[in-house]
Amino acid sequence: MNHHTTDRAAETKITDAQSAALELANLPESTRNDALHAIADAIEANADAILDANERDVAAAEELLAAGEYTQAFVDRLTLSASKLESIAGMVRSVAGQDDPLGRTLAARELDADLELYKVSVPIGVLGAVFESRPDALVQIAALSLKSGNAVVLKGGSEATHSNRILFEIIVEAAADADVPDGWAQLIEAREDVQTLLERDDAVDLLMPRGSSSFVSYVEDNTSIPVLGHTEGVCHVYVDSEADLGMAADVAYDAKVQYPAVCNAVETLLVHESVAEEFLPAMADRYREAGVELRGDERVRDVIDAEAATDADWRTEYGDLILAIRVVDSVADAIDHINTNGSKHTESILTEDQDAAARFMHGIDAASVFHNASTRFADGYRFGLGAEVGISTGKTHARGPVGLEGLTTYKYHLEGDGHLVATYAGEDPRPFTHADFEGEWTPGRLSDREE
Repeated sequence: MNHHTTDRAAETKITDAQSAALELANLPESTRNDALHAIADAIEANADAILDANERDVAAAEELLAAGEYTQAFVDRLTLSASKLESIAGMVRSVAGQDDPLGRTLAARELDADLELYKVSVPIGVLGAVFESRPDALVQIAALSLKSGNAVVLKGGSEATHSNRILFEIIVEAAADADVPDGWAQLIEAREDVQTLLERDDAVDLLMPRGSSSFVSYVEDNTSIPVLGHTEGVCHVYVDSEADLGMAADVAYDAKVQYPAVCNAVETLLVHESVAEEFLPAMADRYREAGVELRGDERVRDVIDAEAATDADWRTEYGDLILAIRVVDSVADAIDHINTNGSKHTESILTEDQDAAARFMHGIDAASVFHNASTRFADGYRFGLGAEVGISTGKTHARGPVGLEGLTTYKYHLEGDGHLVATYAGEDPRPFTHADFEGEWTPGRLSDREE
C-alpha cells in the first residue's frame, strides 16, 4: 500500500472530492454495487494486514488506558477482530443489496398537456464525515456514500490512524478497480484539517460528525455547512400504569444493560406512581446484579435504595451503567418530563393501553418513539437501512437513523414541448391542469403512460 493518498493538503483533497462528485452522481447502480462487493472482498482478503494495523492503534490506546486517559469502552470500540471484519464486510454487501436511492421518481405531475414535472432523487454532493475511535465507522460511511453517489471527505480520530489509513486505501483501490472515478473518497488526518473542512462551505454540502456531545457541538458552532448529527442521547423508558410489568422489566433491562455505552441506551426510567411499589424493588435488584448504579427522586427512594438524583441527572447521557429513575403521576407528566429534559433521540412507552400509547407517541418530540420495545432498536441496521451514517435528532433534512435515503436530495425535471409562460399569463391565461399521475421520468421524452 502506498500512502500518497493521505499526505496532500486538505484543501486539494476537498476540491478533488467536489470534482469527483459530479462524475460519481451519474455512475450506474451496477458499477456502484460492483465496487461495494469489491470493497467487501478486499477487506476480507486483507484481514491480516488490517488487524496488524489495528493492533498498533490498540497497543497505544491501552497505554493511555493504563494512564487513566482512555476508558475500557473507548478501547473496545477501537478494537477490530476477525469476526468484526467479517461483519464489516457483510455490512458493505448489505448496502450493495439495498434499493438504488438515486433516479427514483418521487412525484409526477402534469402541469398541462405535454408539460410534465418530475421530482427525482439525486445525491447531495460532497459529504464531510468526522468521527472518533471506531474504524468500522469509516467503512460504513464510505459504503453508504458510494451507494448514494456522494463523494466523501473522511476524518477519523488520531487514536485509529493506522486502522483508518489501511481501510481507506483498501476501499479506494478496490473501488478504482471497479471503475469508480478517482477522488470520490478522501482521507484527512491532521487536527487542523478539521478546521479547513468546516470552512469549505463552497465545496462541502453536508457535515456528519460522530463522537462526543462536546465534539458535535463544536462542529455545529464552527461551520456554516449544514450538520447532520446529534449532540446527546438522553433516552427514556416510561412504564405506564397499564404496563405488562414482566415485559416492562425485560425491556427496561435491555435498554440499559445490553450495551450501555451507545447513544440509544436508556438514561432515565420513568415509572407511573400506581405501579412503582410493585415494579421497582425487583427491577432495582436486577439492575444491581448487572452493576447498574441507581439514582432516584424522593418517591423512588421511598421504595428502593438509590442515590439522590439531582436536576442534572435528568439531562445527563451517562453512556455507562448508571440510571436515573423518577416516579410520575400520569402519561402527561411523562411526556412533559421527556420533552423538557430529553434530547429528541429515542423514547419508549410500555403499556397495554392503546390510548395511552397513542397519546405518548403523538405527544413526544423525538426522532424515534417506540411502544413496548427497547430504545436500543434505534439503529440503521435494525431499521433495515443496511447501515447508517449516524443518528440525527434535528428535523431537517433527515431524522433518526440516517441511511441511504438521508444522503439524497431531489431536483425537478420538467418535460415540455415548446411551452411558454406567456400562454399562462395575461388577460386570457390558459389554466394549468396540475394533475398528479403515476409515472417514471425518462430522459428527453414525454411520458408514454397513455400509449
